[in-house]
Amino acid sequence: MNDESRPTEPVGPAPQPASQPTPSYAAPSSTGLPGSSSYTHRYDSATGTQDRPGEHTQAYPFGFTPQSVTPPEKNQRRGGFAAAVVAGALVAGLVGGIGGAAGYHALNDDSNPTTAQSSLDTASNASTASLPEGQVEKVAQTVLPSTVQLNVKGGQASGSGTGIIISSDGEILTNNHVIEAAADSGEITVSFSDGSIARAQIVGRDPVTDLAVVKAEGKSGLKPARLGNSADLRVGQDVIAIGSPYGLESTVTSGIISALNRPVQAGQTAETSHVFPAIQTDAAINPGNSGGPLVDANGAVIGVNSAIRTSGSGESGSIGLGFAIPIDVAKNVAAQLVEGKTVEHARIGVTVSDAVESDGMTTIGAEVKSVSDNSAAAKAGLKAGDVIVRLGDQPIASSDALVATIRGYQPGEKVQVTYTRGGQQEKTEITLDSDGGSLGS
Repeated sequence: MNDESRPTEPVGPAPQPASQPTPSYAAPSSTGLPGSSSYTHRYDSATGTQDRPGEHTQAYPFGFTPQSVTPPEKNQRRGGFAAAVVAGALVAGLVGGIGGAAGYHALNDDSNPTTAQSSLDTASNASTASLPEGQVEKVAQTVLPSTVQLNVKGGQASGSGTGIIISSDGEILTNNHVIEAAADSGEITVSFSDGSIARAQIVGRDPVTDLAVVKAEGKSGLKPARLGNSADLRVGQDVIAIGSPYGLESTVTSGIISALNRPVQAGQTAETSHVFPAIQTDAAINPGNSGGPLVDANGAVIGVNSAIRTSGSGESGSIGLGFAIPIDVAKNVAAQLVEGKTVEHARIGVTVSDAVESDGMTTIGAEVKSVSDNSAAAKAGLKAGDVIVRLGDQPIASSDALVATIRGYQPGEKVQVTYTRGGQQEKTEITLDSDGGSLGS
């Protein structure tokens, strides 16, 4: 077992038919320690748990409003997610839903075809600019043509999410959980800002980072989004979110970055859960925004909207706590998916749990429970019982924080690890391993 696969404890039933909705909230671990709540990506009408009544988290894409105006709870299949609580390290995948579209047509772009342009071929500096009066409108007009609604149908699930155009010939970046239902002989259509609709096929998907790329058929001359950098973002920076909440395409909201490197669960499978180092924002994000762009004041995409926290009062919607996958992570994954490569993820080769202060409730780091032979951690001298408190310049307050921070690195990168052993603080340099990758297509 490595730092991306920790033991999990189911706290909810397996997926059920639509007539038996189950809560999506992942309850705290049996230790009752802080920092263990999960951020799920199902859109269920959960009301919390006995441990934390009236509070849960969800991902937006499931909950997309079907073509009728009936609330999504009435019209779509949802399943209880086998929620996970941990005693070791984590990471994982997601499930998504989707909505059918009537009538398919594509633009006739067969005149003077040119070489396709891709967002992945250009670089952009992160912006820390503020939003002057009228800037939101200008940014919206710039980014809306590069934002699409994805309508997905597969099995008995249907719904809609959002995507970001990254090439002029139709490649679109989105969340894996938005399109996953179509992975097994399902259907995807794309609704563009000009009103046209085209079918799409999955290029590749990576459940571990909850990212995917699809390609619209018969399209050219599209406007790729400009991808920025997320490494230099600052708390308080103005941002704008664009997407299709509840199927309402081309919706624009604004806010600020309210936190960085927030450990958020991207999803889970029966064996593992997956965490990413999220950008937290108070820009309104709702079910259906998943896969859409979070952009800076200059219109550069700095994150992929992926999850929200909800109150659990029976209503599902924004309470000012939205989370986006940093674009630096998304660009790397998308480039590999477009090239048909297996996406590899960094790891150090340990299992971990929350290290807790003597008060029994304050987490102070990630305690190493075991170290895999010949792993990066073993080569760097880490041992069971060590408590990792910092990775590079990022403080590590919990096991989730460690896994999320590692997710932001690439295999082969070197990073300094600060840890305590026997009451003494030590430092060592680790060259990160690879998990071998997951093709996921």
